[in-house]
Amino acid sequence: MRCLATLFLALCLLSSAASADQTDSRLGDLFRELRGAADPVMASRPQNAIWSIWIETEDAEAQALMAAGIAALEARDFKRALAVYDLLVAQHPGYAEAWNKRATVHYLVGDYAASLADIERTLALEPRHFGALSGRGLIQEAQGDDLAAIGSFQAALEIHPNLVSVRRNLAALLARQKPI
Repeated sequence: MRCLATLFLALCLLSSAASADQTDSRLGDLFRELRGAADPVMASRPQNAIWSIWIETEDAEAQALMAAGIAALEARDFKRALAVYDLLVAQHPGYAEAWNKRATVHYLVGDYAASLADIERTLALEPRHFGALSGRGLIQEAQGDDLAAIGSFQAALEIHPNLVSVRRNLAALLARQKPI
């Protein structure tokens, strides 16, 4: 019952959304504000607005699936989340955040190859997806590809300079590099 209540609340919140996702016209200004933010606190407003827009869609079925997937993720029911996101990307292949959420599930269950494939699809649809870039860097680092991870973390920071954990990860990787 609690899951149904959560799903209903999420649907109500999402149903007020205008046309959105990675094609939303509000994103340009928000990304400029994000890049210009002086610190993580100042960056939180545009960052949260961007994440909200990426999740929004006018399609009621896609909204319901996204909400169900988020609820499954929050419950750590990765099998259910993966099934929901599989359906969502199959029915809405142009929805970048659906690919990103599925990449997250793959990452959480340790399927790095599948996660990387979904991250690449996310980035093809939304090249400014700092979350996908950061996730790619984490996987590359875990796989021992420090140079690729450095590139991914730097790309994420070009878009969102106030990602504290990404900045820390990048600094640690750079400190491990041998001089040429």
